[in-house]
Amino acid sequence: MDYPATPQPIATDALNGQGASASPAASWSGSQPRERRRHAKAIAAITLGNGLEFFDFTIYSFFATIIGKLYFPVEGQLAQLMLAVGTFGVGFIMRPVGGIVLGAYADRAGRKAAMSVTLWLMTLGSAMIAFAPTYAAIGMAAPLLVILARLIQGFALGGEIGASTSLLLEYGSNRTRGFYGSWQFVSQGLNTVCGSLLGVALAAALSNSALESWGWRVPFVIGMAMGPIGIYIRRHLDETLPGVEDGHAPQPTDAAAGTAVAVAVAQPVRKLFREHSRVIATGVVTTIGGTAANYIVLFYLSTYAIRILHLPMSSALWAAWTAAVVTVICSPFAGALSDRVGRKRVLWVSRVLLIAAVYPAFSIINAAPTVPALLSVVAGLAVLVAFTAVPNIVMLPELFPREIRATGMSIVYCLGVSIFGGFAQFFATWLIQVSGSNLAPAWYLIACGVVSLIPLPFMVETAGRDIG
Repeated sequence: MDYPATPQPIATDALNGQGASASPAASWSGSQPRERRRHAKAIAAITLGNGLEFFDFTIYSFFATIIGKLYFPVEGQLAQLMLAVGTFGVGFIMRPVGGIVLGAYADRAGRKAAMSVTLWLMTLGSAMIAFAPTYAAIGMAAPLLVILARLIQGFALGGEIGASTSLLLEYGSNRTRGFYGSWQFVSQGLNTVCGSLLGVALAAALSNSALESWGWRVPFVIGMAMGPIGIYIRRHLDETLPGVEDGHAPQPTDAAAGTAVAVAVAQPVRKLFREHSRVIATGVVTTIGGTAANYIVLFYLSTYAIRILHLPMSSALWAAWTAAVVTVICSPFAGALSDRVGRKRVLWVSRVLLIAAVYPAFSIINAAPTVPALLSVVAGLAVLVAFTAVPNIVMLPELFPREIRATGMSIVYCLGVSIFGGFAQFFATWLIQVSGSNLAPAWYLIACGVVSLIPLPFMVETAGRDIG
C-alpha cells in the first residue's frame, strides 16, 4: 500500500507568498513505520472528534419517543412521534447554511480552525437540550428551545462534514483516499454504537418514570462534556490547507473584520457555483439514496421497532447498535475496495442490491416481529449501506479542487442529507399514517435509491486520480 507523507508545517515565508507551502503528499520525512503511526494517530483524532459531534446530534433519535411525549403533548402516540422526528429533521435545515459558512471558513482559515468552531457549537446545542424544561414546566417555550438547539447543532454539523472529510482525504494518496475517507463513516457508526449502548444501559437500569424524568438527559450531558476533549485532541493535527499555519489564515489589514469575514465566505462560494454547478447538482442527487438508507437503517428502525412492531425499548435499541457495529466493520473494506475497483462501480452494485433487498427486509420483520429477526435484517441492510455510503462520501470532495473542497463537499452533502436524510424518519412515519401500511418506509427507500442512480453514469471516476 502506498503511504503518503504526513503533512508538514507550513513555512512562515509561505504565509507572505514567498515560499511553497507543504502538502500532505510531501516527501518522506522518516521511516515508513513512523509515517504509518503518525497517520494512524491523525485518523484517530479526526474520527474521534467527528464521532463526538455525531453523537451529540444523533442521540436525539434514540430518545425521540420520550422527547415527543415531554415536549410535544399532542393526542396520539404516532402524532407525538411525527413531531419528535420532525424536530430531528429540523436540525438538517441549517446544514446547508452551516456548510456554506463554515465550509468557506475551512477553505480560508484551515480545516482545524473550522472543526474547532463546529465542536463548540455542537456542545452548546447539547447543553440546551440537556437542561431544557419540559412543556409541562414552561409551555410552548419548551419545544421552541429544543428546536433552537437542533438548529444550532445542524449548523455546526453542516460545517464539520466538509472540513473533516477533506482533511481525511488530504492525508491520503491517490491509492489510499478511499480507505482514509471511509473513516468519516466509521466515526458516524462509532457514535451510534456508543449512543445505542448508552440508551440500552439506561433503559435497562432505570424505571420508565426515571427514564422519562431525568435519564434521557444523561447522554446529552455526556456529549456536552466531551466537546472540549475533542477540541483538545484536534489541536495536535497537522493543517493540510496551503498558506495556513496552526489553523490560522493570514489576516487582512486593510478591511474591517466584518467585511473580511464576508469576503472569506463569499469567495469560495462564488467560485463554487460559477464553475462547478453541474457537479453540485449531480452530487446532490447521487447522495439522496445513500443518506436515506443510512438514516432509516441506523436510526429509524429502532424507533420503528418500538412504535410499529411494539418491541421493548431496551431490545429495539440493539437494532441501532447492530447496524452501527456492522457499518464500522465494513466501512474500511468498502473504502479500500473503492480504491482498487473504483468508486462508481462499488456504489452502483451495492445500491442496486440495497434497492432489491429493502422491501423483503421490511416484509420479514413485519411477518416475524421478533428481536432476532429484526437484528438479522438490520445487519444485512447495514452491510449494503456501508458499501453504498462510503464511496459516495469519498467521491464528493474529490470532485472539487483543494481551495474550495470543504465548501463544495459541505454544500453537496448537506443539501442531499437535509431533506432526504434528515426528514427520512418523518417521511417514513407519515407514509405509514397516510397509507396504513407498515411497509411504506421501504417504498421511500426504493424511490430515493432509484433516483440517486440516474446521474452516476455521467460522473467522473475519481479513484486513482490526482485531485491536488
